[in-house]
Amino acid sequence: MSDLPRPGVVERLSSSPSETETDAWHAVVTAAHRHDMPVGVPGPGRVETAGQLRVPAARSRIVKLVVPSPDGDGSGYAGVALLRLFDDDVNRRTAWIGRFAVRPDQRRRGVGTLLWQEIRAVLESEQRESVSLELEIGSLGEQFAKDRGFTCGLQLVLYVQRIADETTAPELPGGYRFVEWTGAVPAANAALFAGVRNAMADAPMGELDQQPMRWDAESIAAAQRGFVERGGLLYTVTVAAPDGTYAALTEVGVRSPGDLRAQQYETAVAPAHRGLGLGRAVKLRMLQLLRAQEPPVREICTHVADDNGPMRAVNKMLGYRPERSVGIFQARVAE
Repeated sequence: MSDLPRPGVVERLSSSPSETETDAWHAVVTAAHRHDMPVGVPGPGRVETAGQLRVPAARSRIVKLVVPSPDGDGSGYAGVALLRLFDDDVNRRTAWIGRFAVRPDQRRRGVGTLLWQEIRAVLESEQRESVSLELEIGSLGEQFAKDRGFTCGLQLVLYVQRIADETTAPELPGGYRFVEWTGAVPAANAALFAGVRNAMADAPMGELDQQPMRWDAESIAAAQRGFVERGGLLYTVTVAAPDGTYAALTEVGVRSPGDLRAQQYETAVAPAHRGLGLGRAVKLRMLQLLRAQEPPVREICTHVADDNGPMRAVNKMLGYRPERSVGIFQARVAE
């Protein structure tokens, strides 16, 4: 008997989807990616898909919704959606749509509307006031979202850097030193790492309800451990200040082993240490680490808000080029 649900309904996947369910989900997101994204933009790997479905992100609960294929033969899904319900105090009234994809041959048949109606029902039952998602500017997805009340709360540009065979050696001021690790943060480093990670609290968030999370040793360790448990490779470079605290950090993740493009996650410099070139230094050191991997990572992509001038300047110096514009769109649940 097939693991897949019956056609004509929206159903939830369990916390441990079967291989059949995972394959069906992955088929939808890869088909949508090939149809919607520019040539050359890498799609999600199967390891990334399985990890997303089975290991929730930090301080969150995940709801996984599927619309089965209308053929009724158990061959797969017509559409899928993944909703992240934040559990941290500052974001308990909002949520995030991590995936929303309809198979290209099943579009304009009400599949997306079915998924959105079910998402709204979940949000209302969870007493969430708003929900956000990332969309390509100018895409059909943007128009679909706008028709359902979403507005752009934060405009971003996705930049890509090709990792050269040689890069400028990083330099640190006297008394500062690099501290780095692969995988989850070691217990001895977690509290210091959380301290500088909270410097992201002043990052631009536009008009979004979602706010940067506050971290401590336990939660930051859980977040990095979760990424690894989802099958990804995680690299972290920090800078220790003369007083022993951490002054800067950068995180880069490879979501599926073998991916040639890595995703830049957080880069932060503590306010007391800004203006010393530490942001550039940790990024240069990261390039050295990624180039040494087997197989080597060839590209890094990163999102930067239009109004984040300091980070845009750093990335320009490092050779990042703009690839495409995206936005974080938000809708009010009660509207």
